[in-house]
Amino acid sequence: MDDFDQALIKTIRDKNPQNLKEAIRLTRSKFPETEKAIMKRVLRLESQGEISFKKPLPSFPSSITEYFFSDWTLWFWIVLSLTLVVSVMVFMVPQDGFPFVYIRYIFSSIFVMFLPGYCLIKVLFGKKKLNDIERFALSVGLSLGLVPLSGLLLNYTPWGIRTTPVTFCLLALTLLFASTAVIRDYGTQKKIATV
Repeated sequence: MDDFDQALIKTIRDKNPQNLKEAIRLTRSKFPETEKAIMKRVLRLESQGEISFKKPLPSFPSSITEYFFSDWTLWFWIVLSLTLVVSVMVFMVPQDGFPFVYIRYIFSSIFVMFLPGYCLIKVLFGKKKLNDIERFALSVGLSLGLVPLSGLLLNYTPWGIRTTPVTFCLLALTLLFASTAVIRDYGTQKKIATV
């Protein structure tokens, strides 16, 4: 190992580049070598175990509030957005509002036939490995079970089975399941991160 290799190792350890391109840029600023020559040296030193490029692990959010607003819960915000869009469309778009009623039907179908079951699957299985087909089938199946059950329960209340109570009931179920799933995932991921 010559002086150039030692200086290269010191530069990489001090500056901590994240990839080969950044290491070459840092080294070229100190040594007038060609990019190809520096790349060969860096790759040789990496294969010998003298240097390594490791990406830092993403830090886990320290509180449940940070977790709610992190990339870990992107699915939660999508579900929340869809439920709010459906709620607005159910109450704002009239039954005879010609072009918009079809959009209302599409979003309402997703809301009734998928979202409650999807959120319940998130609560029950969390981050366990279910493939997309299994998750979709279970979501639709559970939604088709939850919606009639909530309708049956609403039938014995003073509100009855009408659009407004059914919408609020499904909205409450979906948000309850989604929030529970996020809290459960936070606890599980926190245990993993602290181990």
